[in-house]
Amino acid sequence: HGCLCYVNLVNYIERYTIAGTCWGLVFFICSFLLLAPVFGYLGDRYNRKYIMIAGLIMWTLTSFCCSFITESYFWALMLLRALVGIGEASYTTIAPTLIADLFTGARRSIMICAFYILIPVGSGLGFIIGAGVASQTGDWHWAFRVRINPIFGLVGIALLFFFCPNPPRGAAETQGEGPALRPSTWGPWRSGLVTIVTGVLGGSIGTLLSRSFRDRLPHVDPLICAVGLLASVPCLIASIFTASTSIATVFAFLGQALVAMNWAVMADILLYIVIPNRRSTAEALQVMFIHLLGDCGSPYIVGAISDAIYSSNPETSAWSFHSLQYSITICPAVGFIGGLFYLVAAFYINDDRKAGHSMDATFTVVGRGRCHRSSGRWKPPAACG
Repeated sequence: HGCLCYVNLVNYIERYTIAGTCWGLVFFICSFLLLAPVFGYLGDRYNRKYIMIAGLIMWTLTSFCCSFITESYFWALMLLRALVGIGEASYTTIAPTLIADLFTGARRSIMICAFYILIPVGSGLGFIIGAGVASQTGDWHWAFRVRINPIFGLVGIALLFFFCPNPPRGAAETQGEGPALRPSTWGPWRSGLVTIVTGVLGGSIGTLLSRSFRDRLPHVDPLICAVGLLASVPCLIASIFTASTSIATVFAFLGQALVAMNWAVMADILLYIVIPNRRSTAEALQVMFIHLLGDCGSPYIVGAISDAIYSSNPETSAWSFHSLQYSITICPAVGFIGGLFYLVAAFYINDDRKAGHSMDATFTVVGRGRCHRSSGRWKPPAACG
């Protein structure tokens, strides 16, 4: 589990090192979301450990090559960022399913929480370290050369190869708990620190609430997600319209912490309503739609709305700032809609969990292999994937 968490941390540090490059992020996300279902399909049928290692090797090499691209070869940077997305897709869609096959129940919730907490931690560190290295060297390229590749990437490959287990699919459910295995200013630092702290705090609170109330309230998980998103809306709106004051940080802190409450819980929901042999595919589809409906198009949409608002009064210098303020309100609006969907999900979560468990009964683990019962015949362990 520690190996998977380490690689997840490095993934998000690398992703947000050049987060300000909008087109680089778009190319990365597009390749990421297009290939995620492919790797989900492969992860449900072939050796998950080797798929992750192959993807991490590609991710490491292409990320390192990005550091040598000059302005005259911008197209090459976009191509390499797309290849980085392919490498990361192979890991992000498969790693949570390994955790699901190593742990069950409350322990799985804790491990999933630890894994997903590292998303905001890595994102925040990406902002901080990328800005710091760029400030000291005057060149963002060095953030890749001295921080990620080849050292951290090679360490991650070695950890996965030597220490990452590859349990049979559904092993935890059948055999019990698995083995425990620009120039920098205060702005980027403040944003990075807020992202790290709120991610850890929100993710921990969400998981703690889930563990505390799930036995008494079987539908509590989607309710936690709904409350987190709905309660974050006024906080995020307040942070947007007080952006020029110091209190904006307080509202942003509360809003991000409330949003983060649903990350680990949402992943846990997905894992317990989907049968083991389809978890990689389910994880891939979830990741694809998260990025397709989220960070793939959101920079362009927010920018287009901001430009449209600004064009109504271009003579005022302050209007550029206010137009961006108004455009960003689309984010809490979408969060409000998401909270409503979670409320609807609360009415169906018990039926979905029972359906997933009843279908899971058709799978069993025999020795070191997995046998699948379909049409009344059992495959021998050697034939299991």
